[in-house]
Amino acid sequence: MSVRSIPIPEGLEGERLDVALTRLLGLSRSRAADLIERGGVEVDGRGAAKSDRLSAGAMLTVDLSEPESVIPVSEPVPGMRVLFDDDDVVVVDKPVGVAAHPSPGWTGPTVIGGLAAAGYRISTSGAAERQGIVHRLDVGTSGVMAVAKSERAYTSLKSQFRDRTVEKVYHAVVQGHCDPLSGTVDAPVGRHPQHDYKWAVVSDGKPSVTHYDTLEAFPHASLLEIHLETGRTHQIRVHMAALRHPCAGDLMYGADPELARRLGLTRQWLHAVSLAFDHPVTGERIVVSSPYPEDLRTALERLRGTGPG
Repeated sequence: MSVRSIPIPEGLEGERLDVALTRLLGLSRSRAADLIERGGVEVDGRGAAKSDRLSAGAMLTVDLSEPESVIPVSEPVPGMRVLFDDDDVVVVDKPVGVAAHPSPGWTGPTVIGGLAAAGYRISTSGAAERQGIVHRLDVGTSGVMAVAKSERAYTSLKSQFRDRTVEKVYHAVVQGHCDPLSGTVDAPVGRHPQHDYKWAVVSDGKPSVTHYDTLEAFPHASLLEIHLETGRTHQIRVHMAALRHPCAGDLMYGADPELARRLGLTRQWLHAVSLAFDHPVTGERIVVSSPYPEDLRTALERLRGTGPG
């Protein structure tokens, strides 16, 4: 849906409207400002300015619909690095604040647009705005993402994701300590029954399986390694929140805003650290990894007591 109604959580009491939009919807600050300036945001049914301070419980209504085309636009993406590249596949390190592909209402940077601007030829398979896309990462999630450059790669990689032979590994800092320290969450994920802007564990959702292992434990949080069998929207965030261990900084799914503030987080602590797949032509197992970006690394250092703050 292009219009979303979101209640302001207590953690955003007194926060600026534009900042709240970035934290609730994963928008860039410039994108949030554009929405507000064109009258696409209301608070309790009234227009608002980007610097307005919010009250907990107020109803935020955001109209993301726009008449613009969703055909990919070539636009460089600062910070996006190419980790692997040949005639069939390109694998990038996607920064936070970047969408996988264009969509209605999104005017920020995209992986597809960044690759086009850099001169990469992408497979024409799939819808026009999603050509070459075989899997996605949330706007607010960073890390390894593969894109098909050839038609044979697109077909092969889509099949590998469908058959669950691709190994997707994430690291996440979650609140508290999981019990047991290693386990599996097997719970269906679908649209939240009350809030259309997020997802939830629901009986009629799609099968979703998440495996986790605790790597480090801190006084108020844990660093987990997570392996996904399935790839549902917000799957890790939803499953960890269902265990009452939301990703640190993930205010949409119940994270503690005070912990997020202490760690300097403005998004969920979640990073796609590696991706392994069979090369579409040679059959060779390709493994590509990505280091933590600066904001997540700084937050982790603060948890370990080795960083500032």
